[in-house]
Amino acid sequence: MNERISPDIQTGALVYHSHVRPGKLEIRPTKPLGNQRDLALAYSPGVAVPCMAIAETPALASAYTVRQNLVAVVTNGTAVLGLGDIGPLAAKPVMEGKAVLFKKFAGIDVFDIEVAEKNVDKLVDIIAALEPTFGGVNLEDIKAPECFEIERKLRERMSIPVFHDDQHGTAIIVGAAVRNGLELAGKTIAQAKIVTSGAGAAALACLQLLVSLGAKRENIFVTDLAGVVHKGRNESMDPLKATFAQDTSARTLSEVIIGADVFLGLSAGGVLKPEMVAAMAPSPLILALANPNPEITPDEALAVRPDAILCTGRSDYPNQVNNVLCFPYIFRGALDVEATAINEPMKLAAVEAIAALAREAPSEVVARAYGGVAPSYGRNSLIPSPFDPRLILRIAPAVAKAAMDSGVARKPILDCEAYREQLARTVFRSGFVMKPLMLAARANPKRVIYGDGEDERVLRAIQSVVEERIARPILIGRRAVIEKRLRQFGLTIEIDRDFELTDPSDNPRYDDYVATLMEAAGRSGVNPEIARTLARTNTTAIAALALRRGEADAALCGLDRRFASALDYVNAIIGPAPGVAKFAALSLMITNKGSFFITDTHVRLVPTAEEVAETALLSAAHVRRFGLVPKIALVSHSNFGSDDGPSALKMRQALDIIRAADPDLEVDGEMEADSALSQPLRDLALPGSRLKGEANVLVMPSLPAANIAASMTRMMADALPVGPILLGAAKPIHILTPSTTARGVVNMTAVAAAEAQFAQAKA
Repeated sequence: MNERISPDIQTGALVYHSHVRPGKLEIRPTKPLGNQRDLALAYSPGVAVPCMAIAETPALASAYTVRQNLVAVVTNGTAVLGLGDIGPLAAKPVMEGKAVLFKKFAGIDVFDIEVAEKNVDKLVDIIAALEPTFGGVNLEDIKAPECFEIERKLRERMSIPVFHDDQHGTAIIVGAAVRNGLELAGKTIAQAKIVTSGAGAAALACLQLLVSLGAKRENIFVTDLAGVVHKGRNESMDPLKATFAQDTSARTLSEVIIGADVFLGLSAGGVLKPEMVAAMAPSPLILALANPNPEITPDEALAVRPDAILCTGRSDYPNQVNNVLCFPYIFRGALDVEATAINEPMKLAAVEAIAALAREAPSEVVARAYGGVAPSYGRNSLIPSPFDPRLILRIAPAVAKAAMDSGVARKPILDCEAYREQLARTVFRSGFVMKPLMLAARANPKRVIYGDGEDERVLRAIQSVVEERIARPILIGRRAVIEKRLRQFGLTIEIDRDFELTDPSDNPRYDDYVATLMEAAGRSGVNPEIARTLARTNTTAIAALALRRGEADAALCGLDRRFASALDYVNAIIGPAPGVAKFAALSLMITNKGSFFITDTHVRLVPTAEEVAETALLSAAHVRRFGLVPKIALVSHSNFGSDDGPSALKMRQALDIIRAADPDLEVDGEMEADSALSQPLRDLALPGSRLKGEANVLVMPSLPAANIAASMTRMMADALPVGPILLGAAKPIHILTPSTTARGVVNMTAVAAAEAQFAQAKA
């Protein structure tokens, strides 16, 4: 095992890849196969019709097959991540991971193809022969210099995009970072002295793209394991590297780095020494991209050069250079215009789109996701976050336009506005609905207390919470038990270093907790004896007391007990927020077809019209914290007056109350669930409904209906649930359920932490 990877990640990664079923991918049909007619249309005899149509007009393959949304991710396993030549079979998990990113970020389907072939010409023959299957080819983890020749030959032979992401994906992000970094430093790329450490595929592709952006070859100095690439050098040279050979007497990185404006590192950790950074030009731009350890850490560089601008390949520092910023969206734009190649104008368009997005004022949606204050363009926000939902909306259209302008688009886009709307739907369906809250939580970590600190799921979640820095955890549990379980599960977090501990058996604030409990619930049947017992043994009560006393900013509890009993303690100690009549619960369901919220799944059994309205309004406020515009459907068995049963009448009355309270809220009802999730069906029932597109909040007429809908969605759609999210509490507190997983605890931590930020900003 790799010693740089923590024991928890090592064991967790194997479990992640093996359970519930091996791997990260599956193939699902997109058309119904429910009867004999469906089968006749899908296969024999009906399938012969599109076959004959394509045989007569090959371009119709994009209309009748998945080809134009299908990419091949191909490797021979000769340069896998930082693992080297581990072979094609061992590379398969990485290729599956790449496939997942294509699908999640851009809605692109992928077949991962691992080929046991190192001979360049044979590998080219194999890949080229696959052209009828795919709309594009993404070459991955193929070592240099062979990768250059393979890509060149494939581009000559194939009439679909061929893109070696290790080269060009990195180059595009580096290009955007250099573009903005030099602008902030008041420099031009034509005058900048650029020094690299590393001369592999990625580094050389970066340099080629920087030249296209205006860098001068005479200002570029390349170093590798053999030293400076200079004229007359024969050791470890290849034709592409030779194009950057300089007529210089310098032979080491320390000699050529003097006066450099840009350092580009794609080599190994620790290569760039502090004294080298000190010798660079004013306001140096340092891209230390080696993983997992950069050529120099930002802390080390800034210690000697406070004026430096830093980028790394890591997510725990600002300005992460990550290929996922571009490759899904470049392919999205290329596929959507049926491009024959991804050419230089398309890559340059992606550079400019990424650089320009970083310079944009944060959108209202992004600002809301950051609690009202989003990071703005500057030294610590040089390039966008990989999870900025606007990436696909900027890059894909820019790439598509460049393809059209440069003559490689076979199917130009005629309605650009409709295309952008189509891309916007991809953002919401991507499943990354949690990312805005994760980013908001990380921007200002809050103290989150966990009532079930001894539970394995909580302990595993805390490992992730600490690593991702989304909260400052406080665990309730016995010290000896937690220490034993941390060792047992191979977790690297430690008590007092990574999280605080409140041990109920040895709590120095015990008497204060008893007094606080009596103050909160002394008139609700809690006598001193009961208070002393609860403050010692009931972890939900202890978490709520810590939250009430201001010793935590948010709380998660209830894993080990019935929701209703935990809610009783929350109600007695925390209580509803001012103006809220009663708690409610909201559940987020993340499915392969999109994400939506269901309410009320846990609290209000048969709500009145007033309670339905209050739940809808509370839900809208919380959905906005996800960076989403709430689109609320009041769901019933009736479709806009088709039935006058009590449930339908109640939802109609609730609609009137909601519209009076918030006239601008996008809400309608009563309607059936299929109408809520399909505008064409809704238009058949009521053309001109105020609700547009797909609803993202389904307000159910009763708790049983909501709970059943959520449970069925979870099982039948293989949905990832987040919640229940408790609505209407005076302080951020949420009750987990026994079915909550470790991942669910992490997600709810982000929900609670972000809610605490909003509460603090509002106070």
